[in-house]
Parts: sequence; structure tokens; C-alpha cells
Amino acid sequence: MKKVNYLFLLVIFISATALKSDKPAYSIFNEKGKEVKYKKMLGAALEADIVMFGESHNNPISHWLQLQLTEDLFAEKGTSLVLAAEMFEADNQMILDEYLSGKIKQSSFEAEARLWDNYKTDYKPLIEFAKENELNFVASNIPRRYASVVHKKGFEGLDPLSDVAKTFIAPLPPDYDPELQGYKAMIEMMSGMGSGHANPNLPKAQAIKDATMAHFTLANWEPGKLVLHFNGSYHSENFEGIVWYLKKQNPDLKILTITTVEQDEIEGLDEENTGTANYTICVPSDMTKTY
Repeated sequence: MKKVNYLFLLVIFISATALKSDKPAYSIFNEKGKEVKYKKMLGAALEADIVMFGESHNNPISHWLQLQLTEDLFAEKGTSLVLAAEMFEADNQMILDEYLSGKIKQSSFEAEARLWDNYKTDYKPLIEFAKENELNFVASNIPRRYASVVHKKGFEGLDPLSDVAKTFIAPLPPDYDPELQGYKAMIEMMSGMGSGHANPNLPKAQAIKDATMAHFTLANWEPGKLVLHFNGSYHSENFEGIVWYLKKQNPDLKILTITTVEQDEIEGLDEENTGTANYTICVPSDMTKTY
């Protein structure tokens, strides 16, 4: 009997040691901090009207899972799936559509659109998937030059713009709640750097981005469709930012949020990272970066 117990304990020890030697690239946790499988997140996404996928811009796991989720949602939804992204500005919608429909060459699109430096590694796979499968892809963000105006002059700085220019922005003036946690944190962070750094227009510039992304996301959604929106996690974490603006316009929307965090250990979700989204992708902090 003692020999049997010894062998049993030896097997348990070897199994535990083997598990510890695994090097998982990510873990997924629900809103309560419980670890779940990818299929659980996928199933929840299929039930949503809008999915906000909050990424870390230079995290390869974020980008890989964005593509995986896109492919799996398309397998179920077909062309009822609509893609949208912060990384493309609203005044580039025409050139994006021209490329997706085959009217212009890839080289022309990539030369003339204001693409992020990490486009080819991180966002091009999504664009090419949309092109191959004839999916709509929404350039949801405000043109950066107009966000810069808000940073300098506040929302009122947009008033002199032409009617055409304003078609690339959420309706003015946008609702704005400076007490939202994300916006308050910006002011607190800048205040901590010294009196000369605090700029009350900084969170307003963030808010006009959030409002515009919500505006174009909702403009391309209708019952029966699913919009999968890609954005920096700070635009949707804590169910604020874009999510707040979407809910202001349509409180009945079923919105699912995904966020990405990095931790030294990913076996459990740190308390500070728990509850910031419906699903949290936790990635080792020493994961290779895309830039």
C-alpha cells in the first residue's frame, strides 16, 4: 500500500512539474476574474450587437486573437459581420472602400491612406481578410488634425469647420462627462507632472475620439448585424469611453468588451485588472512586442 501511495504521489509531482514548465502565451478571464476558455468568449461575442476589442497596440497576442476572433465570427455570421477600427480615420473611408472593392491597387491604398507604422504586421491581416470575404470595414476614428484642434481649443475649436469637415466627426457638441474615471485619470496624471502640464482639453480630445468612434460604429450597425471594433483598450475599458457614448445613443445595445493586460504571471488575474471588461486577455509582460 505504501508503494502504491508513493507511486501515486510521484505521478502527481511529475504532472505538477510538467504543468509548471508550460509557457502559455495568454490566459482569458471573465469579468469576475475567473479563467475561461477562448470558446466561452467567442460564444458571448456571437450574442452581442457590438464587440469592442481593446488591444495593447504593440502586443502580438492582441493582434493574433483579433484575427482569430474575426475568422470565427465570420464563420457564424458571414457578411452580417462588420469590422471597424480606431486605426483608420473617417476621412479615409472612401479610399478604404475603394481598395476593399478592388477599384484601386494595394500600393495606392497603402501609399495614400494615413496608416499606422505597424499596419503591415498588425492591421493588414484584418484588412485583407475583409477584402477577401467582402466585409464592410469602418474607418471610425476622427481625423487626427481635428482631435488636435480640440486638444488646443476645446470642443468649440471645431465650430468653424466646414459642413463637409464635420461629417467626419460625431455631431457637435458631444456629450461630455469629465467625471468619468478614464478622463479624470488623464487630468490627475498630468497634474502630477507639475502645474504647467495639466490641460483640461486633454480628456476632451480623448472624448471626441470616443464619441466619433461610437458614432460611426452605430451608424454601421442594425439589428441582425455584429460590429467588431478594434481600439486601444483605454478607449473601452471600465465600460467607459466608446461604450459610454454607444449606451448614451442606444441603451438597449448588447455590448461586449474585451481588454488586454500584461502581467508577470498570468495564472491568475491581478485585482487591479479584474472587472475592467467582460473578458480580459492576460499576456506575459515579457511578451515580444511588434514595435
